[in-house]
Amino acid sequence: MFEPTNIIVTGGCGFIGSNFVHYVVREHPGVHVTVLDKLTYAGNPENIAGLPEDRAELVVGDVCDRELLDRIVPGHDAIVHYAAESHNDNSIADPEPFLRTNVEGTYALLEAARKHGVRYHHISTDEVYGDLALDDPARFTEETPYRPSSPYSSTKASSDLLVRAWHRTFGVRATISNCSNNYGPYQHVEKFIPRQITNLIGGVRPKLYGDGLNVRDWIHTDDHSSAVWAVLTRGRAGETYLIGADGEKNNITVLREILKAFGRDEDDFDWVRDRPGHDRRYAIDSAKLRRELGWEPAHTDFAEGLAETIRWYRENEAWWRPAKAATEARYAAQGQ
Repeated sequence: MFEPTNIIVTGGCGFIGSNFVHYVVREHPGVHVTVLDKLTYAGNPENIAGLPEDRAELVVGDVCDRELLDRIVPGHDAIVHYAAESHNDNSIADPEPFLRTNVEGTYALLEAARKHGVRYHHISTDEVYGDLALDDPARFTEETPYRPSSPYSSTKASSDLLVRAWHRTFGVRATISNCSNNYGPYQHVEKFIPRQITNLIGGVRPKLYGDGLNVRDWIHTDDHSSAVWAVLTRGRAGETYLIGADGEKNNITVLREILKAFGRDEDDFDWVRDRPGHDRRYAIDSAKLRRELGWEPAHTDFAEGLAETIRWYRENEAWWRPAKAATEARYAAQGQ
């Protein structure tokens, strides 16, 4: 078992990364976290505000900055790489930042891990596998071929392949985890669930893409964090682990759950134009993770997790309100 005491978390001011930082500080008191974040629009230092200074330190910088990495990586046990450009709509509008951060950034971090002998864990997505038909009983496994659909997912697939090559060719102690859609606190209002919640809080009718039948495999971000820790500390180098909590739901069902939680009619929303190349269904088979590492999700009641998430957005309006108008303006320009 690998027992790190000093780790770097890239993208630790973003949604999933900051939740992982909170998880480590809360659950593993002997571990110090250095957060490396460029603080783009999706990275908010308020996401880790209030954590003890002797447990979590913020370094503002770019994962592509190899000189910076050479300064901060020595003395750490591991790099956990969350930093990524991750919004599909943005990747369709302008793929270039996705190539830089997701591919070049991963390369720079792998080289730093190789040079300084540091354990490396790579956070990826189930979107690298493309999508499944709505009536297909299959789920993604670690053996599913890559078939990315968007500029975002293709850059994440590219980064996964770099990790595999750096492990095999250079012996970097690396693992990969591919996770399904996360929900929970600190998620940017451009994403599906917080967009609907914040619209309702603001008195605006929610918006639903296309026919609403696209299926996502939802997992609470705390469960993602515990799974990543399991892979980091107990996973086998060179292996990929899929993280999922058996949470398949189509978008219209999720939206109606949110409307129900607000006491609204289930059809009180507006249909909007679909995203180009919108994947139909994602589904994760996490049997390998559960079998080898003994991991199980704790948040198995989606309605309960959704209620907690809604409560967080109600109580933290000052956190999300500054980004809301600009986000909705971008969607409106796309007809969404």
